[in-house]
Amino acid sequence: MLSSGSLGSLEVDALLPSLTIFFPCYNDEGTIDQLVEDAFSVGFSLTDDPEVIVVEDGSIDGSRRVLERLRSKYDQLRLVYHERNRGYGAALRSGFEAATSEWVFYTDGDGQYDVNDLHDLVPFTENADVVNGQKISRSDSWYRIWIGKVYAKVVGEVFELPIADIDCDFRLIRTALVKQLDLTADSGAICVELISGLDGLGARFEEVPVVHYSRQFGRSQFFQIRRIIRTLYQLNQIRSRLREGGRPDEHC
Repeated sequence: MLSSGSLGSLEVDALLPSLTIFFPCYNDEGTIDQLVEDAFSVGFSLTDDPEVIVVEDGSIDGSRRVLERLRSKYDQLRLVYHERNRGYGAALRSGFEAATSEWVFYTDGDGQYDVNDLHDLVPFTENADVVNGQKISRSDSWYRIWIGKVYAKVVGEVFELPIADIDCDFRLIRTALVKQLDLTADSGAICVELISGLDGLGARFEEVPVVHYSRQFGRSQFFQIRRIIRTLYQLNQIRSRLREGGRPDEHC
């Protein structure tokens, strides 16, 4: 693992052979515009022909209107529409399925991470297959910070995860590896399923400090009773498969 001071000695302008950047989007009308703009700016600084994808997960605000306007501006923008809200995990699965580049990066559509920080992850792809952000600090309410720490500690120990910050959805992954996974979760449990599955394939991991910003628009969808229950249920399913000798990338 690296401290924030470790980044200064590394070359941050390393290029990738090809790169897909995607965002799951649910009621992110206020942030998705700037994220897509930043994605193309960052993408063209890292590779010759970046691919940018937005998975619109049945939003009920003006997200689709914003995305259609962006599509008329960027020929390389690909939009994946879910006709109903299928959940965070389902949005990630659609993004991974749609990705066609050698590397795939994703972060959330709510703007709590800066896409420009992707530059800090790229140098580590020389020796890692998964480069995961690690929040320097969390810009959330005290109870969300507390719950996040407890959640990360518990699932980290139960699933023996190779990274400390499972809750940091700022990830750069070798696409060929993630394509080997048969991910099933449609809730936030997909992050555990994803990392555990990649670990089972022998992926090499690195964590890099990134800044987590306060939410400027909307509110988190996770802290709803039905979503929490569904996440816990799916985590238990993943754990059961592991106990039976399988990996999260295998159907039972």
